[in-house]
Amino acid sequence: MQEKNWMELMSKQTQIKQVLDTVSYTEQFGLSLNEEEAELLAEERVLTLKKERRVEFGEGILPKIIYAFCDSSYLVQDNYCDFLMELQEIFYAYKNEMLDEITDDELLAFMREQFEETCFGDLDYLKGTCLDIFAQAVRAGYTGHRRSGGRHEFDRFDIATRWDRELYLETLKELCWR
Repeated sequence: MQEKNWMELMSKQTQIKQVLDTVSYTEQFGLSLNEEEAELLAEERVLTLKKERRVEFGEGILPKIIYAFCDSSYLVQDNYCDFLMELQEIFYAYKNEMLDEITDDELLAFMREQFEETCFGDLDYLKGTCLDIFAQAVRAGYTGHRRSGGRHEFDRFDIATRWDRELYLETLKELCWR
C-alpha cells in the first residue's frame, strides 16, 4: 500500500474540521453534515483538485460554498452532500475555464445568483449554460465582474428569452378578445 502524502492528509483533516464548523450555522436552514459526509467531501476535494490540476492553500473553498448556498430554497437535506460535491467540482472547473481571471468571491456570487434567479436550482443549467456563457465572456476579456463583484452579470450575455409576466398578460388579453 502506497503511503499518502502528509500534506494531503493534513489538508484533508483541516477541510473536515472546516466543514463540520459550518454545521451549527446551516442547521437553521435544515441542513447538516456528519463526520462521514465531511470526510467524503474532503476526499472529493482532493480528487477534484488533482483532476483540475489545481493547488489550494489555506482554507478550502467548500466552507465558502456552504455559506453561500445553505439558505437556498432549492436545497434539501436528502441530497445536500451530493449537491456540495457537485458544486465544488463545478467551482474548480470554472476557475480553470475562466483562466483564474475571476476571484473566488466573484465566481461564488455569480454562481449563487444564477442558481437562484436563472437556473431555479438546476445545477446542469448552471454549469452547462450560465457558467459556460460567462466563462466565454471572461476568456474573451470581459472584466465587468470586477466592479460588480460577480453580481448582475449574466443578463449581459444571456441569449435565452425569459418569461415576461406583463407580455404574457397582454397576449392572454388579446387572445381572449378575439
